[in-house]
Amino acid sequence: MSDYIKLHELDNVGVLITPREGIPAGHKIALRNIAKGEKVIKYGCPIGTAQSDIKEGEWIHSHNLKTALSGEKEYTYDPQPIHQAAPFEGTFMGYEREDGKVGIRNEIWILPLVGCVNHTAQRIAAEGSKLGPAPVYTFPHPYGCSQLGDDHARTRELLCALVRHPNAGGVLVLSLGCENNTLDAFKEHLGPVNEKRVKFLVCQEHEDEEAAALELIQQLQNELKNDKRTEQPVSKLVIGLKCGGSDGFSGITANPLLGAVSDGICAAGGTALLTEVPEMFGAESLIMGRCKNEEVFQKTCDLINGFKQYYIENHMPVYENPSPGNKAGGITTLEEKSLGCTQKGGLGEVQNVLQYTE
Repeated sequence: MSDYIKLHELDNVGVLITPREGIPAGHKIALRNIAKGEKVIKYGCPIGTAQSDIKEGEWIHSHNLKTALSGEKEYTYDPQPIHQAAPFEGTFMGYEREDGKVGIRNEIWILPLVGCVNHTAQRIAAEGSKLGPAPVYTFPHPYGCSQLGDDHARTRELLCALVRHPNAGGVLVLSLGCENNTLDAFKEHLGPVNEKRVKFLVCQEHEDEEAAALELIQQLQNELKNDKRTEQPVSKLVIGLKCGGSDGFSGITANPLLGAVSDGICAAGGTALLTEVPEMFGAESLIMGRCKNEEVFQKTCDLINGFKQYYIENHMPVYENPSPGNKAGGITTLEEKSLGCTQKGGLGEVQNVLQYTE
């Protein structure tokens, strides 16, 4: 039995399952002689360039492999055949909300409009969890004041989105009273809500803001206590995909498994959200080939190049990733990490590209 895995017929490297002398498991070995300047191939795609002649069986890592990533690129729309996964059957148990969305949790969330009330919100959450069956959480952040333009708008939009999140059965919006992100402006942007489920409090308008907040939390607890999970179709399920700490095995174990789950959910009409744009660098062409049309393709190009330009404008290399822990686990370049990371999104059609807070 071989002690390595070859992931794709085009690969010139294998991933060690068990360690060899001086080479840890999860790291790469050359499957043939690789000349200096030649592309190193894993997952059927280039993960960098050999920095010296590499002999068959030799360890390939940071000492002899370098990223080929640089700045922005021009891409060509080249749609590829789409993998048609079998839709997941069955149902899941969830809390259906008035807007038709379904949550898998039924929690009370305290949303500070400004960082100045973070600690107050944390104290209220700790006491509010004792008042009923629903756990109470808060989302501390350093924003909401002294912000301008897009930064201010994104803070407000993200908080509005959290108010309407289906995992929140009840929400307390907590304002200090003097911040840029004023409660009146926030309410106007938020629009109409169910006042039994969404409460508002301005701390500076109360002598004892914690007592006033706990009264509102008690009202929310009373409203939520009769909520029941009901059977829901997979088409109502939305999953978010994030990093769990990558190593040389992530791209051949957990990530492809998540990709299969994503494909099954999406085929049934549900939604999977692939995040971490800088961990798409080097694998973006695979995503672009699955875009449903040229408009989505162009949005993907703009997303990738926009992030790269952000790095460049701040005098940072676009290939700064992977982390020391990733490298210790066998990942050498950002291309290699990205090719493993993006597998969480599966092989299905890319329907849309969303910016932060959308």
